[in-house]
Amino acid sequence: MQAFFDEPTNTVSYVVSDPWTGRVAIVDSVLDFDAASGRTSTASADAIIAHVEREGLTVEWLLETHAHADHLSAAPYLQQKLGGKLGIGRAIIQVQDVFGKLFNAGTEFARDGSEFDRLFDDGDQFEIGGLSATVLHVPGHTPADMAFIIGDAAFVGDTLFMPDFGTARADFPGGDARQLYRSIRRLLELPPETRLFLCHDYKAPGREDYAWETTVAAQRAGNVHVHDGIDEDAFVAMREARDATLAVPRLILPSIQVNIHGGKLPPPEANGKRYLRIPLDAL
Repeated sequence: MQAFFDEPTNTVSYVVSDPWTGRVAIVDSVLDFDAASGRTSTASADAIIAHVEREGLTVEWLLETHAHADHLSAAPYLQQKLGGKLGIGRAIIQVQDVFGKLFNAGTEFARDGSEFDRLFDDGDQFEIGGLSATVLHVPGHTPADMAFIIGDAAFVGDTLFMPDFGTARADFPGGDARQLYRSIRRLLELPPETRLFLCHDYKAPGREDYAWETTVAAQRAGNVHVHDGIDEDAFVAMREARDATLAVPRLILPSIQVNIHGGKLPPPEANGKRYLRIPLDAL
């Protein structure tokens, strides 16, 4: 497994490899986007491509743990360059419906999940070469969050952060703090030695280095929001109070309208330019 950290969005992408067959899955890729200029670039994705090509790997899957609100997905670009099937949780249909209405999206974008190659349901299994992977539906941050369990590792998206930073917010449309607690407890029922790979790190106060790997045991013992002994009502009260103080993510409007459609950018208009929509006074 190789991690790629994008500091501008604090996002970690992963290349998960079967060492016997060289088949891989790419989890939560990043398309570079400068909001001030509207420019996109592919430096982060190109680093993944270089790794895949250097190691002689074959991409079978491009996996999204959810429709991210803090970065644009590079999945279509990676798929064009490397192949692979694009997968996300089936509840993306619900997210497409909610945000399709927010952005007043037309018929050029589907709201049935058909822009993805595979819609995963809870408990689904799939293969990465000779590796078996299991999918867990872990809603709460968004309705469509999924965790991918591969061997002794779990790729849990935004559901959990490092123990010293806590847990994901639950105040986006369709989010639910009570659901989030139950999803987290489900993850923490995995074997204690299970390695948890996170989608983000923001360096908790007092910590100098970025980190994105922990374990079930470490989370149960020391997560500042949801360690063993924190009950559901206490967590919900904390999470809702904390979320009320958080700013809207800087890239939520550009990223969500792209990511609910598998990272596909809007089609060019008559002048050959692509345009994102920014609804005013909507959030």
